[in-house]
Amino acid sequence: MNNDVSLVSPLAPARFPSLPAIAGLEAAIGRAGFYKHERPDLLLMRAPPETQAAGVFTTNAVGSAPTDWCKRALAESKGRARGLLVNAGCANAFTGADGDAACKRSLEAAATRLGLTPDEMMAASTGVIGVVLDDSKIARALPAMETGPVDWLTAAQAIGTTDTFPKGAGAACEIGGTKINIAGIAKGSGMIAPDMATMLAFVFTDAALSAAALDTMLREECETSFNSITVDGDRSTNDCVLLFATGASKMPSIADAKDDRLSGFRASLSQVLADLAIQIVRDGEGATKLVTVSVSGAASHASAKKIARTICESPLVKTAIAGEDANWGRIVAAVGRADEPIVRKQLSVRFGDLWAAKNGAVAPDYNEAAMSAYMKRPELEIAVIVGPGEGRARMFTCDLTKRYIEINGDYRS
Repeated sequence: MNNDVSLVSPLAPARFPSLPAIAGLEAAIGRAGFYKHERPDLLLMRAPPETQAAGVFTTNAVGSAPTDWCKRALAESKGRARGLLVNAGCANAFTGADGDAACKRSLEAAATRLGLTPDEMMAASTGVIGVVLDDSKIARALPAMETGPVDWLTAAQAIGTTDTFPKGAGAACEIGGTKINIAGIAKGSGMIAPDMATMLAFVFTDAALSAAALDTMLREECETSFNSITVDGDRSTNDCVLLFATGASKMPSIADAKDDRLSGFRASLSQVLADLAIQIVRDGEGATKLVTVSVSGAASHASAKKIARTICESPLVKTAIAGEDANWGRIVAAVGRADEPIVRKQLSVRFGDLWAAKNGAVAPDYNEAAMSAYMKRPELEIAVIVGPGEGRARMFTCDLTKRYIEINGDYRS
């Protein structure tokens, strides 16, 4: 987490939100010393015995020791997980057998500290790739870390790397007349792209839900949240979203994600995931603009999403937005190189309420002055119609500025 207040993203929320308490959940936050400056870099969490969990992980083929551990542990336990250990400052990715062993040792130490077994633990790491985790630092820090009620703000600060502000979101709903709370934190600023979007998110609820139901809902809701954001088109080795249900609300357990009683919960979960995902885009490295790109008229939803992603990840589009230039020709070019079916004579581009192109040509009422004024806004909406189809998609991105180069050029130095 960047401690220089002057560098906080101009798109940051005014304040960290007040998140609801999740019954039975405890946390401990400390400093293992993965950074030279004073900052928390270690988060330890413990949930009640009934807790069920699910996860969605990066599709990056390199992966990492912690994502490998989580996928294996969730599969072997059929979704039972009570502990979480997160470190910032070292990704422990592309580290081979030594990295796997370090991950295991750190979880053994964390499990002992929490009175759990290693197979009940989830792991997440973020930071520099190619460096083996120094688990001895974690082992030394754990004894001094006292567990207690979750301080969501400090927890969010502990997991950040190049983040300029802590990210949290919460919601409340009802399931069968029982009040249910949802709270989550996330980190991410750069190396963000769909499938998963370097990004970590941890969401907790006191609902009583099966691991299978959690898995289904998490995968579906991630498609319109974490898998619909992109900052720079780089997919990290360590991305993961973990969802835990403690069951502490004492509601009757629900096993099927399609159960009608879950409609309110699903809407609230979707809200929390989308909020966290968009906060990551707001904190895109060097970002000054939050951009929503909507594509309609495509041959399919998947086709629309591919077109939207091509627009969002075009350096030419992103730098034009940084320069507050409504260069709609770059958007049209991006649509064309997405290699998806389009009807050129119907291709139209709109910025907010202002049409730049209509039906395959410049809009008759195009107004350069009005367009330039619109582009000065911190939040922009770009809508693209590519044909008569029913496929549609929405993605979120940011502009590309000189600050992005500065941040990533100095990342290891």
